[in-house]
Amino acid sequence: MSDAVDAVMDAWRRERPDVDVWPVGVVGRVQRLARLLEAELQGFFRRYGLDISEADVLTTLRRSGEPYDLTPGQLVKASMVTSGAITKRIDRMVAKDLVERVPDAVDRRTVRIRLTPHGRQTIDDLFALHIANETRLLQALDRDQADGLADALRILLRSLGDTSLT
Repeated sequence: MSDAVDAVMDAWRRERPDVDVWPVGVVGRVQRLARLLEAELQGFFRRYGLDISEADVLTTLRRSGEPYDLTPGQLVKASMVTSGAITKRIDRMVAKDLVERVPDAVDRRTVRIRLTPHGRQTIDDLFALHIANETRLLQALDRDQADGLADALRILLRSLGDTSLT
């Protein structure tokens, strides 16, 4: 039961038998999996008039709790994108009435990005469907395998500096 990464590794073993290419088995598969999952998620959200980056902002704001707002800097940290990318997302989402910019209650120089009632309804309507879709994407693994994979990926992410958002 081999895959495309096995073929790459076999080719490197043939061409460079002096180098142990075992890392390609993990890194190559994670890269390929990330691309496949992103395409699947993008397709899912497109069916509901969103792109994956907009869904990311909606879910981030919704899980932040009442009043469902964060600063642009907090959104940048949660999304791991540039501030320019967040600004473009927010502009698109304001135009769709999904979020609004509101002055911070303490520091009027600071703007907060808040879910609108329409944005909250949108993400609340989609969230259970989104989780069901992710469950479908992981159906090749039983729950113990999925939990083991999640644990291994957490260890790897932490070792590379990806820590808690808080």
